[in-house]
Amino acid sequence: MPRTNPSALELAMVAAVAERGFTVTSTQLERWRTKLWLPRTADWIDPETGEFRPEIVQRAASMAGISKSGRKISWFGWVWWAIDATPESTARLRAAVAAAFERPFRGAGIDFSQIPQGDSDEAFEARSEMAARMLMDRRPPRRDLDGLLRAGAADAEIELPPSRSVSSIFHPALMDPGARMLIGGIEDVGFDEMADAWAAATPGNPEMIEHIRAVQRDADLAGDDLFAQFPLVHGLPGLIRAVQEADGPRLCTAVLACTRASTALTVVLPQVANAPELLRTLMADEMWDQWVRVGFAPVLGIGGEVAVAMSVIQHLLMPGWAEGLGRYQAVLDTLLAGPPPSEYPTAGDSPVSSGAVDSQDRENVG
Repeated sequence: MPRTNPSALELAMVAAVAERGFTVTSTQLERWRTKLWLPRTADWIDPETGEFRPEIVQRAASMAGISKSGRKISWFGWVWWAIDATPESTARLRAAVAAAFERPFRGAGIDFSQIPQGDSDEAFEARSEMAARMLMDRRPPRRDLDGLLRAGAADAEIELPPSRSVSSIFHPALMDPGARMLIGGIEDVGFDEMADAWAAATPGNPEMIEHIRAVQRDADLAGDDLFAQFPLVHGLPGLIRAVQEADGPRLCTAVLACTRASTALTVVLPQVANAPELLRTLMADEMWDQWVRVGFAPVLGIGGEVAVAMSVIQHLLMPGWAEGLGRYQAVLDTLLAGPPPSEYPTAGDSPVSSGAVDSQDRENVG
C-alpha cells in the first residue's frame, strides 16, 4: 500500500530537526514511530505550549545524526525503549537484548532450544560440535582497546595501572573454551582449562592467574563453587532466560545505565588517550578491568549489541556490578565536565584518536 503524503506535523518535525543541523525524511519518522523509537505524532506536541516537546525533537535529531553516517540505529534504539518503559517498548527491548545473545546461534544454524542436555559423552560431543560451528569463519579482533592503550603508553614511556583482570573475551586463546561455555555452560569447561586459557591470554601477569587459582583452591576446600556465581553458569540459554524473566523496570534501568556509560566512555576516550593522568584515572578503577578491558563496553566499533547485552546481564546478575558501574559513571561525568581536549597535556598520537582499530576488527566482532 503506497504511503500517504506526509502530514503538516511531520513536515514541521523535519524542519525542526533541520534547525538542529540534521536531515530527516518523513519516511524515516514513520519508520521510527513504527519501531517505537519515536512516540505517536499525537504525543509530539506539548499541550500547554502548543510547541514540539524539545525531548522529542532531540530524539529525532539524535537518530538522524546516527543515520547520517550510514550506521544502524542498533543499541541506540534500546535507549528510547528503556526511557519510555511502556509495556510494549519493554517487550521490544527484552526481545532485542535476547536476540543479541541468540545471534551467534542463528549465524551457526543452531537452535539453542535443541541443545542436548546431560553429561553423557554423546551430549558433550554434540555440544562441542555446535561450539565449533559457532567459531567457523569468525575471527577475533587483532587488538583490544586495553592492549592498544597499553602499547601506546609503553612506546611513550608512560606508566599505567597494572591490569587486574583476564584479557578481552575476544582474545584468540579464549574463543574455543568460551564458545563451549556459551553452548554448554560451566559444566563443559572445567576451571583448570579456563585458567590455562586465561594464562595464555594474559601472559604478562602470571601473578594474577596464580591468585585466581589460589582463590579457587580455597573455595574448593571451603566447599564453595565460585563458578556457580558466573553469569554463564548455564551458557547462553541461561543468559537468554535471565533476560526473558527479568523484571521490566529493572531491565530498563540496566539498559539505561549500560548504554549511558558506554556513550560517555566513547566520548571521553579520545579526549583522555593523550592525557596520561586522566587515562590513569579511568584505568585505576576496577570497572575498567571488569567492564572495559574484558570487552563489555562497545567502543571503537567493537562488541556492538552483544557487548551491551553482556553489560546488561552483569548489571542484572552480578552482585555489586551495578553499583560499580554507577560509581564509574560518576568518574566519566567528572571527566566530561572537565577542560576541553585542547587544554589537556599530550603525549603523542593515541591509538584511540588515530583510529587504530581497522575495519576487519569492527566487522568480525560487531
